[in-house]
Amino acid sequence: MKTENINKNRNKINQKNKKYLKAEALFPVELLTEIQKYAQGELIYIPKPKESREKWGYYTGSRNVIRERNVEICGHFRNGMTIGNLAAKYFLSVESIKRIVYRTKNNKNNR
Repeated sequence: MKTENINKNRNKINQKNKKYLKAEALFPVELLTEIQKYAQGELIYIPKPKESREKWGYYTGSRNVIRERNVEICGHFRNGMTIGNLAAKYFLSVESIKRIVYRTKNNKNNR
């Protein structure tokens, strides 16, 4: 996969229609009164519970793009490309390339 494709996919952010909801229409009066003790007239973000959150890259496909890029990097490394050349080609630091090639190498040895 080429670097240009990675950058294009990075920019494709799937934004859900996030809208403001009126607290009066959403919460029972007792709960709204309790919340107003802490924040009045403020915008509040209420996150989803951890178990219902999607993992990073789920909507954008970034996780798969990076996985494919890393497989490509490891292939080039196995075929003799130097870590310095890989860093320049993929616009990553030498340390990032080392992490990719050695982590993948170690994962294969642990199987």
